[in-house]
Formats: sequence, C-alpha cells, structure tokens
Amino acid sequence: MSTWGRLLRGLATAPELPPGFTGRLDPAEQVVTTGELADGGHLVLTQLGLWVPEGAEARRVGWHLVSKAVWDNGALVITESVGIGRVGEAVLLSDLPPRCFALAAPGKVPEVVRQRVTGSIRSSQRCELPGGGAWFVQRRVPGHDGVVLQVRADPGTAPDALAAKVSEVLACLSWLAESG
Repeated sequence: MSTWGRLLRGLATAPELPPGFTGRLDPAEQVVTTGELADGGHLVLTQLGLWVPEGAEARRVGWHLVSKAVWDNGALVITESVGIGRVGEAVLLSDLPPRCFALAAPGKVPEVVRQRVTGSIRSSQRCELPGGGAWFVQRRVPGHDGVVLQVRADPGTAPDALAAKVSEVLACLSWLAESG
C-alpha cells in the first residue's frame, strides 16, 4: 500500500472524541483509542498521553509520567508520577496514589496503554543507595526529541547519596553521547 493509501486509511479509521469530552487536545494531537468508563465518563488515549477525568474536566497524563499501569478485573489502575525536583538535567519523581478506572468494555485501551508506557522507556536500572535506592529510567517524552533521565527514589533514601549518584549517571550518559 502506498504512503498516501496508509495515510488515508489511518484518517478514515481514526477514533473520534467522545461526546462531552472536556479536554483540549494540542493541534497535532490525535486520538488513538477511547474507552467508556463504567460510571459514564471516558478515557481518551492519544499519542501524547492518557486523558483522565478530573472532576468536571479532563487532564492529560503524558505517557512518560505513567510509572505503572495494570489491567485488573475490568479496571485500569494507573500510578502517575510527578516531578519533585531536578539534579542537573535529571528529573526527580514521586508517585501519586494509584487511580482506578473501571471500563464498561476494555476495547483496545489495555493494549494501547501497555504499548505506549513500555514504548516510552529506553532503559531502566535499579541502584541501591544508603537508606533505600532509586530507579533510573531513561524515557522518551512524546512530542519531544531525545530522552529524559527520570529518577524515582525510595522513601528514606539519603538525599546526598542520591544527588551524587544522579550526577555520576549524568556524567556517564554525557560521555556516552559524546563518544557515540
């Protein structure tokens, strides 16, 4: 099939926004799939993230900020992370409490969430540190070039040890980028 044929086919089958959707998609943002919630709301999945109901509004959670997604008994359970600081170019993250979205019918939602979340991860490594440890994850941010280093430390991890390790990892990544 030609490039034009694939493009037209993709346009013809692109899902539409559900009625009553209150989010504001970016101009180039495209709907990948949607899912009706058991309570009547909707999840909207785009190439940039997962739109979730937030009161009367909808809010996008970028794929790079979904730290965990589990499909369990007809419900999608999402753990979102938020930035709490920086060390150099690395973003320090903390997880919010998991949110559960019961779907009337799963459709493509579980598969697309899995593909998008795992597709954003380029590498991940666990490092034990005084007082705990941390996950160092390189992720692609949808809509942006390159990757970002995200660091999610365990509660109780020594802040000085964490900052030193993050700086060490950033120096190593910089060296690899210059030599590669």
